[in-house]
Amino acid sequence: MNHPSFQATSPHPLAPYGWDEGWEAEFSVYAEQGLVPGRVVRVDRGQCDVVTADGTVRADTEFVVPRDPVKVVCTGDWAAVDAGSDPRYVRTLLPRRTAFVRSTSSKRSEGQILAANVDYAIVAASLAVELDLGRVERFLALAWESGAQPLVVLTKADLVPDATGLSYLVQDVETTAPGVPVLPVSAVTGDGLDVLVAVVAGGTSVLLGQSGAGKSTLANALLGEDVMDVRATRDVDGKGRHTTTTRNLLLLPGGGVLIDTPGLRGVGLWDAETGVGQVFSEIEELAEGCRFQDCAHGSEPGCAVLAAIDSGELPERRLESYRKLMRENQWIVAKTDARLRAEIRRDWKRKGAAGRAAMEAKRGRLR
Repeated sequence: MNHPSFQATSPHPLAPYGWDEGWEAEFSVYAEQGLVPGRVVRVDRGQCDVVTADGTVRADTEFVVPRDPVKVVCTGDWAAVDAGSDPRYVRTLLPRRTAFVRSTSSKRSEGQILAANVDYAIVAASLAVELDLGRVERFLALAWESGAQPLVVLTKADLVPDATGLSYLVQDVETTAPGVPVLPVSAVTGDGLDVLVAVVAGGTSVLLGQSGAGKSTLANALLGEDVMDVRATRDVDGKGRHTTTTRNLLLLPGGGVLIDTPGLRGVGLWDAETGVGQVFSEIEELAEGCRFQDCAHGSEPGCAVLAAIDSGELPERRLESYRKLMRENQWIVAKTDARLRAEIRRDWKRKGAAGRAAMEAKRGRLR
């Protein structure tokens, strides 16, 4: 995260983009080689736009083509640029402080880097349609895993004029997102924007959400001008076309920078066990009270998690969502290990059958 004291005294032209003493120290070895620092603001077709002390330059990325697709040049990266050459080249990247990664939609076991060196991960969810709490949990798992501080922004709050109804929606999301601020915002009325502006002024933020979540409208409100294209959403499901097609890093007038991303239809986990545990921290805390250390919270005696569901302390939907994301994450991790994959599949079937039997027995007692 940025260091305000450094920014206040440093004349470095990249300070508004997040340059600080830490990056200065990281870059020193490359400065000795005659390279210049810059932040990647856009990537496309093997080239990228990099903002440097002398302005934005177009640079080739052919010298940074790793085998691991997670390590490719990404919006938000800090780069060492050979600015004196023609064409210009990105020679290397500084080590990332944070990285927002999801799994690709391909059948190969690969991750996709969406944004780098992010301080705040803003998950946008629209109040124009019924809230998809499972999708919010999925985004939050990736956000926590990235190392950034998550924030849920409920957009289009003006469509819920009843204050009591709005407060209930906020509470629902707060229950889904323990330890995460939840902020209802309206780009139409301006409600909540001042709080959001104050948050994003503290560093680099990435704006995440599915198509129709109001990300481009929100980005325009933060920028104070219509920079991002905005299109109407469908009335039937609240979804819209991808108005943002690339990831762009934008300087905010109130301080900080914003990375806007295209709407994400698929949000696959990528080795995010820690992030999932953070999203469902109350379940993991309850699990410490289970009789058995390897309790699957299905039919085991002395299960503190199932006891919390029976008492109404824990919604059953939360446990089901937790199981789903943990299974998915285990499958991603095991993709490259056939033996481990087979063991996990057998274990899932056994635990699934036991869990269903336990739930049926419980429903029978309640009838």
